[in-house]
Amino acid sequence: MHHGTRMTRRGLLRRAAGTAAAAVAAPYVLTSPAMGSSDVAPASERITMGFIGIGNMGGGHLGEVANDGSVQIVAISDVKAHVAREGKRRVEDTYAKTRAAGSYKGVDLYNDFRDLLARPDIDCVLIAVPDQWHATCAILAARAGKDIYCEKPLSLTIREAEQMVEAVRRYGRVLQTGSQQRSEGNFRFACELVRSGYIGELKKVNVGIGEPSGDKFLPEEPIPSGVDWDRWLGPSPWHPYNSERISGDYSGGWRHIRDTSGGMTTDWGAHHYDIAQWGMGMDGFGKGPVEIYPADGKDFLHVTFRYPNGIVMEKDNANGILFQGTEGKVEVNRGYLQTWPESLMKVQLKPSDVHLYESPGHKQDWYNCMQTRQRPICDVEIGASTVTTCHLSNIAFWLNRPIKWDPVKRQILGDDEAARWLDRPKRGPYCWI
Repeated sequence: MHHGTRMTRRGLLRRAAGTAAAAVAAPYVLTSPAMGSSDVAPASERITMGFIGIGNMGGGHLGEVANDGSVQIVAISDVKAHVAREGKRRVEDTYAKTRAAGSYKGVDLYNDFRDLLARPDIDCVLIAVPDQWHATCAILAARAGKDIYCEKPLSLTIREAEQMVEAVRRYGRVLQTGSQQRSEGNFRFACELVRSGYIGELKKVNVGIGEPSGDKFLPEEPIPSGVDWDRWLGPSPWHPYNSERISGDYSGGWRHIRDTSGGMTTDWGAHHYDIAQWGMGMDGFGKGPVEIYPADGKDFLHVTFRYPNGIVMEKDNANGILFQGTEGKVEVNRGYLQTWPESLMKVQLKPSDVHLYESPGHKQDWYNCMQTRQRPICDVEIGASTVTTCHLSNIAFWLNRPIKWDPVKRQILGDDEAARWLDRPKRGPYCWI
């Protein structure tokens, strides 16, 4: 930043929200203090953030962001009143430790996230709600001029993902999808090895993820005090309250119910299919699989995808993602990287090799891109491309037949019944997009 202009970080964000000229604003890179540091930037330099949903993943993000002195959490929205109050206490207790007075009050609570979005003093939002709410929250946030971090999987349906891309582009927002493996060095290096030809011609990718969601019929239970059950369901079909249906437990709960999630196929697929397609160079709109086959016990032992360049991807029991080429293999997961031959582990990439986007950290990349107005490492279109592959896998599984997909026109070909799964109707008062 030029010293003579006195343009603050938040001033730059305000200009970005108001004018198209911000898309070419001079790069200004934020550097966050180390986690737990008491260093706090001046108020004019801090990004102001609102949280939409702070259970499970949102609660983890809340603690991380509260300890980042370059960001100020000013509002929380959650439909569970006790969860919202506890989040407020956590943030204010964290901030109190950095204040000379030893106390802090300044985090406002909202039941309806639209009231949070209406605040002009909020620069960005972090969305960590169940999957059926992702598209609505993100699209309304874009319309309100907020930059967005949205947890994965990006959407509940393929058409919702497309609507999210359209809104983010139309309103000039920065959206980082929470598929944070792209910001980890071992995943990037594995994809660079593959795309630079170190395993020869890529032939096959194996991906280890969980199973799709399904229908569940659960008995009615009393709604706990302070839980806005109707709003929690939101645009998904109405069901009587049941503690399993609202639970964020990975072994059960809403992630395994088709009305609110695509199951582990979308949950872990948003991570591993993302890296698989990054390594193939098949991420982004206009790219992707063209044929999807469910496991049939004969020709296809696993869900199988065929890409237009002939590469086959199988959903099986790989340790994360296994890339297989004509001259070698690379397998990568969190905290794990293995190559065949082993010498590939020591490759020093040449200038002429493929060098992929190197993120400084998933949230830091988002913060930086808020300033530069560039697209982050897991831009909305990347998240939409990945979740499309996840949803196509589920559609083939649920219908138990192969489907053909045109990634350019983004249409299922020759199967009207399958095409109906590209979107779902939204319930009554929550048809906001």
